[in-house]
Amino acid sequence: MRIVTYKRIKDFSDKHADAETPLNFWYHTVTANEWKNLNEIKRTFNCVDYAGNHRYVFNIKGNDYRLVAIISFNAQKVYIRFIGTNKDQLKDIKNI
Repeated sequence: MRIVTYKRIKDFSDKHADAETPLNFWYHTVTANEWKNLNEIKRTFNCVDYAGNHRYVFNIKGNDYRLVAIISFNAQKVYIRFIGTNKDQLKDIKNI
């Protein structure tokens, strides 16, 4: 998979230093895979949920943080739409 928006990981890690290692682990794991569907993602990350509209929510660092990404299986691309703490309220996740 190709991550199109790595800068969001960098920007978030600059503000939350404890998230840097888990986010980099997530990044390297994602780029090493070629998923075709949600079941294949769940084999790699059992802490992922489908939120609709091609959005997937990953729990990062034991659910301290969450990452919302749009995944295009055909194009093999991942677009990071949101990274935040679990306290951040996502009102309309399908349109992030």
